[in-house]
Amino acid sequence: METDHRYWIGFDLGGTKMQVVICDWQLRILHRKRKKTKGIDGPKAGLDRIAEMIEKIVEEVGGTPDQIAGIGIGCPGPIEWSKGIVRMAVNLSWKNTPVGDFLQEKFGRPVSVLNDVDAGVYGEYKCGAAKDSRCVLGIFPGTGIGGGCVYEGNILRGRNLTAMEIGHIRIGSGTRTTGIRMQGTLESEASRLSIAAECAKLAYRGEAPYLMKTAGTDLSKLRSKLIAEAIEHGDVAVERVVERACEQIGIAVVNVIHLLCPDTIVLGGGVVEAMRDRMVNEVNKTVKKYLLECYQDQYRIVAAKLGDDAGSLGAAAYVAAQNPQVVVKEIPKAPLSIPITEGTGDLTDSD
Repeated sequence: METDHRYWIGFDLGGTKMQVVICDWQLRILHRKRKKTKGIDGPKAGLDRIAEMIEKIVEEVGGTPDQIAGIGIGCPGPIEWSKGIVRMAVNLSWKNTPVGDFLQEKFGRPVSVLNDVDAGVYGEYKCGAAKDSRCVLGIFPGTGIGGGCVYEGNILRGRNLTAMEIGHIRIGSGTRTTGIRMQGTLESEASRLSIAAECAKLAYRGEAPYLMKTAGTDLSKLRSKLIAEAIEHGDVAVERVVERACEQIGIAVVNVIHLLCPDTIVLGGGVVEAMRDRMVNEVNKTVKKYLLECYQDQYRIVAAKLGDDAGSLGAAAYVAAQNPQVVVKEIPKAPLSIPITEGTGDLTDSD
């Protein structure tokens, strides 16, 4: 019997929001959808919600679930990739959740479960700022700091678990923590949450008048765009906080270049999107300062290009690469990039 597989599905599961894209045989995005994650509802409700979004997006492009070629999904936290299990997603309160088995049983198609940052870095490698690179390092500051690496086309990871938890490496002698025992980690010094916490202190002390006027000391209001605005409006102390965070990220980049010599380093996430040139330039300044001379011309630092599509598109690209035996039909005159139609109005910023 002839198969009629037409669509690759890519899903990006975040702590705040989730996005699904549906792609054609050339990995062009035909449609995308977003919704709030509602992690408080628990893993069963979350898995059902994922399945419903996949079914809905296929329906909206005029397809049926049996036309799905494969499903890739990026999930937060360490992933037992060989079994498709989310070992721990702290922001969702998920532990040992069998995402792969659930989607396999639901749709009967190949499923790849990735770490969400791995998916984003793979997306940039296949379709974005790191296209055609040999080795790509991705660092994505957000609530924490995620890392990923694609080496010669393969996601760098362990025998069973995902790797590159770069936010948890120690880069200084500071005493801040982020939920693990080790102090002075990159995440504790340079995450968006860490930057916001320092900015709240500045506002309280009267050293960041623009921030105090617009958000006060409320951490929930100190989003990346507002921090960028404060710098533009003359909050010099806020600028110093961001520069210090960039220096810490730069030190982490130096360490990884000395280990793996990546030719492309991609900086992504909401805080980078809000201060693209500033972040790239400041990180590069630190790298130039501390990197061994022989590596000075062996790398480039770039800002992520795909935005919110990086994780979902990367997940779709990865499941396609892992299943070359699946023949996907060309869709004649397929519409491209239909605007997001659901759930965008009440989502929080992507940082």
